Amino acid sequence: MNKDSRREFFERLRAHNPEPRTELEYSSPFELLVAVVLSAQATDVGVNKATRKLYPIANTPSAIYALGQAGLESHIATIGLFRSKAKHVIELCRMLLEEHDGQVPADRAALEALPGVGRKTANVVLNTAFGQPTMAVDTHIFRVANRTGLAPGKDVRAVEDKLMKVIPREFLLDAHHWLILHGRYVCKARKPECMRCIVNDLCDYKAKAI
Repeated sequence: MNKDSRREFFERLRAHNPEPRTELEYSSPFELLVAVVLSAQATDVGVNKATRKLYPIANTPSAIYALGQAGLESHIATIGLFRSKAKHVIELCRMLLEEHDGQVPADRAALEALPGVGRKTANVVLNTAFGQPTMAVDTHIFRVANRTGLAPGKDVRAVEDKLMKVIPREFLLDAHHWLILHGRYVCKARKPECMRCIVNDLCDYKAKAI
């Protein structure tokens, strides 16, 4: 995909969805951080079901920390890997309280120092909560970037670096959400729905249906 095609690609995604948003439900940077940690190897739908019950009871570092690991587990037991995630979230809350006055830091290094927070999670929080132009490459974005020819790469970091380089600056803030939603609902893993894809003609996918 060449430079002109990449610009057109994002022009169309923007026209179709001018204000893309994460499908995780949250009302604060902390709620988003916890939701993203819980979403590892889980669906946004599943996480939202759990946090709709959790957040009315505890939605701050101090409140969740007060639940303790067992208490938190009881609220998120429907999510995969809930025990290890509960352990991470409790420790994350402790660190936020002790090292950041209970606030979520808007800094990559500080975020990645928190339990259960890797580069992808940090990128989501920096982008969605703090409006920084980052690219959190999940399975959807990795697939779309490679399949379409937008930013081919052998691993997620290679794709992230290439996307940050080739996406026109005006689209960078929202590109993460556009690509995730496109991969989730149109450019699906097993059966991409090429016939209803708004960027079909710009895509390099050799097996696409036209």
